[in-house]
Parts: sequence; C-alpha cells; structure tokens
Amino acid sequence: MKIEKNTAVTLRYKVADAQGKLLEESRTPMVYLHGGYGNTLPKIEEALEGRMSGYQATLALEPQDAFGLRDESLVQTIPKSQFPPGIKVGGQLEGQDQQGHTQVFTVMKIKGDQVLLDGNHPFAGKALRFAITVTEVRAATPEEIAHGHVHGEHGHHH
Repeated sequence: MKIEKNTAVTLRYKVADAQGKLLEESRTPMVYLHGGYGNTLPKIEEALEGRMSGYQATLALEPQDAFGLRDESLVQTIPKSQFPPGIKVGGQLEGQDQQGHTQVFTVMKIKGDQVLLDGNHPFAGKALRFAITVTEVRAATPEEIAHGHVHGEHGHHH
C-alpha cells in the first residue's frame, strides 16, 4: 500500500544535527496519520507521499522546515519562589506564553533565586537530518480519520 491521505504510517527515525551528531532516536516506532493532520513535519509528509513500507530516506531540513527559528520572547526569567520545591534544570513545565496560549517551558538554569525558562522547542533554530525508515503502511480507520490521529499501539490512546 502506498502512503497517501488517510493512511497510518509506522516509521523509525533518527534525528541528527547538521554535523551528524545524533540528537534523538525512536525507541519505539512512531505512527502518524498521513494527509495534513499536523501529526508530523510537513516536509516529512511531502517526502513520504506515494512511498511504501521499506522506504528509507535521509532528509536535511532547515530550521524553518523543522522546529522553527528560535523566538527569544519565549525565554523568561522568573523568581524561584513562584515554583514548587524540587525544580531542576532540564525539567519541563507547562505555562502560558505572552498571548495566553499553553506553552511547554524547559528549565535552562537556576541562579540564586532566579529560574531561566525557555519555551522554544529544544531543536528550534537547528538544521536537522532525519533518517527515516517506513516499516508499515495501512488504511486508517474511519474513527482515526474523524479524530485526526492514529489509535492503538504506538498511536494515541483515549
């Protein structure tokens, strides 16, 4: 079966920086609903369109095609007194950006009574190489299509 709109695609991936340093590798297969549902990066969908199980590719993506450019307005310094005890560098917190949208912030540094938070994705601003192997392609169920994501093993659970 070919990858096309409303197919469930299972793949394994590795993400490296432009110099080839491994940044992330899938421990379990990733499954996404293909066809513009926002479940993976658009350039990855574009490269996989029409391909079949067994297809392998390495994609070089610029920051704007991967996790975006860094937005320095998402870097904030907050008094440590506003956090629960046990806050640690590398920890992630959900908060609000300046427009009131839910945003995930990573604790970058704790200096004295100040905590430096960064709301950018850890890979924002980086050119990345994605090594992808498609391991399965199947027709999505009507429920998956209605919900806009894959269900079941390695997919979304309700």
